[in-house]
Parts: sequence; C-alpha cells; structure tokens
Amino acid sequence: MTFTRRNTILMGAAGMLAACSGGALHLPPAGETWRTEPNPGFDAWVAAFRPRAQAQGISAATLDRAFRGAGYLPGVIERDRNQTEFTRTLEDYLSIAASDERISKGRAAFQRHNATLQAIESRYGVDAPIVAAVWGLESRYGERRGDAPVISAVSTLAYDGRRGSFFESQLIAALKILQSADTTPERMTGSWAGAMGHTQFIPTSYLAYAVDFDGDGRRDIWSDDPTDALASTAAYLRRSGWTRGQPWGIEVALPEGFNPALAGRGTTRGTSAWAGMGVRPVAGGSLPDHGAGSILMPMGARGPAFLVFRNFTVITRYNNAENYVIGVGHLSDRIRGAGPLQARFPPDRHGLTKDDRIALQRRLNAAGFDAGDADGVIGAKTQEAIRAWQRRNGIAVTGEPSRELLAQLG
Repeated sequence: MTFTRRNTILMGAAGMLAACSGGALHLPPAGETWRTEPNPGFDAWVAAFRPRAQAQGISAATLDRAFRGAGYLPGVIERDRNQTEFTRTLEDYLSIAASDERISKGRAAFQRHNATLQAIESRYGVDAPIVAAVWGLESRYGERRGDAPVISAVSTLAYDGRRGSFFESQLIAALKILQSADTTPERMTGSWAGAMGHTQFIPTSYLAYAVDFDGDGRRDIWSDDPTDALASTAAYLRRSGWTRGQPWGIEVALPEGFNPALAGRGTTRGTSAWAGMGVRPVAGGSLPDHGAGSILMPMGARGPAFLVFRNFTVITRYNNAENYVIGVGHLSDRIRGAGPLQARFPPDRHGLTKDDRIALQRRLNAAGFDAGDADGVIGAKTQEAIRAWQRRNGIAVTGEPSRELLAQLG
C-alpha cells in the first residue's frame, strides 16, 4: 500500500513531540511517499495491543476499522532515526519563519479568514494575529498539513519501542478520536510522527483541547476549512493561561552597560524597574505596562533584545523553543502590519552578515552551483554548492562559507 504526502512544516507543536529539535523548521522533500511493508513482528505487536486498547475503552469495531488499511511504515522509522538537529541562530530562524513570502501569505490568509479569526478572538481572548502566526509556522497556512496515515505512523513508532509508551498513548488517543467520529482513518493524516491538521495537534492534545467552533458536530482540524483548527489553537492557548490584551513582547533598546546576567526568563521585573534601568522600546516612547516581564538577548549584547511578558511563556506550552516563540510573536506583528526588527544582527561565526550570505548564495547560483534560495541561511544545499565549487577549483573541500570565498566568487 502506498500513501502520497505533501511537505510538512514544524512537525509536532501543540504538545511538542519529544522527537522534535526545538523550534527547528523541518521541510521534508516534496513528493515523499509512505509505503507499508510486511512485518510479522509489527503484526504480532498489533495483535497484542488490541486487548490493551479495549481495556481503555476502544471497541473491537473501531480497532478493525482503524487497522484495516494500516501497516508498518519503514519510512517513519528512517525519519525518526535520522532527524537532523538544526541549531539555528535567531537571525536564521526568523529568515525562514518570518520570510517575506510567509508574511505576505499570512496577511492574505488573515484577510481571507478575518471574520472567523475575529470571532475566535472574541470567544477565547487570544489575539487573532497570534493564532494566524501559529498556523503560518505549523503548516504554511494549511498548505503543508502532512499526508502520513496517522494510525500507521504512530503504531509503527509504538512498535519500534524507542519511545514506545509515548507513541502508544498517541495511538490510543488517535483511536478515541476515530471512535468519536470526528474523522475517519482515511482522513486522519499528518506528519510522520502523528501531528495533525492546520496547526499540527498531536492526538493527546487534540483530545484535551480541540473544539467544534463551527458547530457541525465534529472537531475537524483536517478539513480544508481551518476554522476548527484555528479555534482549537486559541482554546489551547487560553487554557494554558493566555492573558487577554497582553502582547507576547516588544523589541527594546538596552542601556549602555546593561548587565547580561539580568537577561533570561528566570529574571522578571516590573515595567517601572526596567524603565528605571534605561530599557526603552525601539519604537520610541515609554515602556507599556503589561505586568512583570523578562529581557531576552538571544544573540547576545550585539543583537536584538526583547521585553517579554507572561503570554510569551504561554506560547512555550505550544513549543518550548524560544526561537519558535519569538518567531510566532514577530510573525504575528508583521501580519498585523508592523515592520521588521530594528536592531541589526551581528556577523556570524564566519564573519559574514546576512547580506554577505545572500551575496554568496547569489554568486554561487550565478556560477552554476545550486545554493537554493538566496535567503542568507546557510543550509545543506548551500554547503553542498560550496563543496562543489571548491572541488571544481581545486580548493580544500570544507563546505564552509567565508569572506575569502565571497571575494573569490566576486
């Protein structure tokens, strides 16, 4: 049996699968397929699992229906074994998470679904642009929801055993979703590790937080209509402690000589205390009073700084990586019409600025070495282009960018 799948982005928010590298943007290749293979060990595991599932209230009919077309997916195990742990700077992360394309698509999606988003905000008190930004990071506004058959995927991972108890709990939850008739096994698709729908809920988070906002009797996060998925995200954030009317944070300018030991979410101060130290909004004026906040300096004293409030911590319940939360916050600001961050980012460890890296990628592409999109993010494709150029020119093959390489490509 073969399952075709689209790209999936940011697998596993809303409960954050332990499998994920924190906040990294996962972009599997287009056109991937999921093929089941005969596996007697998997079949024996499913047979042994059935009584455990029935003891937790899953009917024999639900099990029969769920596993009728399911099977062992070796591609899921391969993906689980070969996850790349991306360690991106905030600058690189925002170059992807808040790219011009994602901002443009986000503004268009926000306008297209404005009435729904405003109704969701009115009910749950979560800012509509925040919900839209989560949607944008998790599935590119519904474009990349994932086509992996969830029952096959999570049962394969439960059988594999590396995180067997976690994935068995996801399988039980997925079966409960089917038993409730919110969807069918055929429509229950998602990422390779079971995150589903427009905002990538894992099954246990779905059971805890998903809502039927459109009132059709089903909590349908898989439909092309994103209404229930967006409302479920707002419900998740609200129940995680969202404070109505409070921003995630603001970009600030720090005074000369600011003590970096005061940075981090472990240190909170009231607005007046931070203002008394000389902390100011980069946009001008005085600091808004949204309660106690913390200063974040994700790239050190030479990069941008943020004063973040309690709602920042609430978003970490969706994904605990600080880059992800800043990405959601900044993308939400851009969707509502704000401009880019005002602080400049420092050069990277190679001494290159983002403009330098963009120039390097453009020059590689012009020379016939495919570095991918000239976005200033040095990923695997750019590194391979550098290696190819180095081989062609008889230079030590490192795949590393440098100012010297930029000049040589001049």
